[in-house]
Amino acid sequence: MASTSGAGSGVAAGRIRSHTSALYSDSQSLILEIRKSVTMMKDIAVHLERDERTQMVKDLEDGVVQLLAASDECMHLSEAIQSIGDELEPGPEPTNFKKKFDEEIAKSKARSSSHTQNQSLLRKFREAVWHVHHEGQPMPGDEQEDIVMTSTQCNLLNVTCPLSGKPITELVEPVRRYGEYLSSISCISRFPMERVL
Repeated sequence: MASTSGAGSGVAAGRIRSHTSALYSDSQSLILEIRKSVTMMKDIAVHLERDERTQMVKDLEDGVVQLLAASDECMHLSEAIQSIGDELEPGPEPTNFKKKFDEEIAKSKARSSSHTQNQSLLRKFREAVWHVHHEGQPMPGDEQEDIVMTSTQCNLLNVTCPLSGKPITELVEPVRRYGEYLSSISCISRFPMERVL
């Protein structure tokens, strides 16, 4: 625990911001290098798969999973550092940095999209290896992705019926309310409706 107070607190806050900004920048460079490494590992895995060295490919995939997990952790810590640097105002009381870091990391994880990004990188790795011996064939599990809902007229604002709480994919007689919200006809009796095609 550390803290500063008095007239020097403005100087201390400036130093904290400067250092946290530098740490954030360094961590972003590290995350970029991790992603470059994953791409390089994908290329190596493709060559190993061509040579039918499946155990080495599996070991590389495990390494990719570990690197992506480390990238996630680095991103959360990086965002926590930046947030603390932006928001910290030293006062007369000691600052519990461990508690602040834990809180900011939890916030970062709650709003994170890096997991989706990392899943995409892992999927690209697996697809590249799969296509070595199965060019033109869908990966296992992709066959189930043949139902795609699209709309050219408007975007849906809900994924569940606002009245019954059921997912819109399970509605027996879906209707559009006020031009955007989907609901079930059995839930609505007094609002203007337009059947969904």
